[in-house]
Amino acid sequence: MRRLSLLDSLLVELDQSMRTVHAKPPVSGRSVTPENLTSRADLTDKERKLAASLMRINHAGEVAAQGLYRGQAMKARDPEVKLQMEQSAAEENDHLNWCGERLTALGSHKSFLNPVWYWGSFSLGALAGAAGDRWSLGFVKETEDQVLKHINNHLQKLPPQDKVSHSVLLQMKQDEQHHADIAEAAGAAKLPFPIRKILMPLTSKIMTGLSAKI
Repeated sequence: MRRLSLLDSLLVELDQSMRTVHAKPPVSGRSVTPENLTSRADLTDKERKLAASLMRINHAGEVAAQGLYRGQAMKARDPEVKLQMEQSAAEENDHLNWCGERLTALGSHKSFLNPVWYWGSFSLGALAGAAGDRWSLGFVKETEDQVLKHINNHLQKLPPQDKVSHSVLLQMKQDEQHHADIAEAAGAAKLPFPIRKILMPLTSKIMTGLSAKI
């Protein structure tokens, strides 16, 4: 297989970013899709807006995850780590599509800041990848741990009647835990305290706050 030049690689990533933000990206082929994604639960306007806000945050998070994994895969040195990143990105595409379909069913829109979330995360992923595979895997582990906290919080906030969105988040939770476990087993390094406890939580807070509304 011909090795891609830097320009070719960037063009591939540009194409991937457009698919992620503006189209329906390819799914992993798994048969775990939650049923009735387009079902509209019997929600009040207030409940529908709340559910849509939460699912928009989750969708934006999956856009960011795509950028993160793609950036890391581009810089990964170990072929197995690169393959792992690409497989995780494919599974995150499932989440991306599920959240997108739920937003449509809830009569709402995706975050208008998705291009920012994608390329910002891509840059962070590439930096983490350039630092070495152990640090890159550590970044995955910490990111997934924080995503799990958000999902648990959203499961408590979602209107009980919106069972489809609950089903989506439960499957996402299972997948995110799996990705965190794989990264840890592959030798993830523990990130420095300022990154884990200050920088990443602050970035996440800004992203979730803006995505909930914009």
